[in-house]
Amino acid sequence: MSKNVNITPLHDRVIVQPAEAEEKTASGIIIPDSAKEKPQRGVVIAAGPGKKDEPMTVKEGDTVLYGKYSGTELSLEGNDYLIMRESDILAVV
Repeated sequence: MSKNVNITPLHDRVIVQPAEAEEKTASGIIIPDSAKEKPQRGVVIAAGPGKKDEPMTVKEGDTVLYGKYSGTELSLEGNDYLIMRESDILAVV
C-alpha cells in the first residue's frame, strides 16, 4: 500500500495519501462527484524526523485520521497527497 515518494518531509511534517472517497452509500445509492465529501482517513507515506525535543509518533504505513481541511494538497507523479504537521493528525487507526 505504501509507495516510494521522492520527497522527504522536514521536521514534524508527514505526507499522507488520502483514502478514496465513498462511491456508494450503505443502501447502494451512487454518490455524484459534486456531493462526495473529502476523505478524513489516509495512509502515511513518509514522515520527517520530528522536532528536536519531540520525536515522531507516526511512521510510514500507519493509517491515520485527520481533520477535514487539514494539510496542503500536493500532486506528484499523477498521485494526490496531503502534507501536514503531525499535530493535525487526530488518531492512528
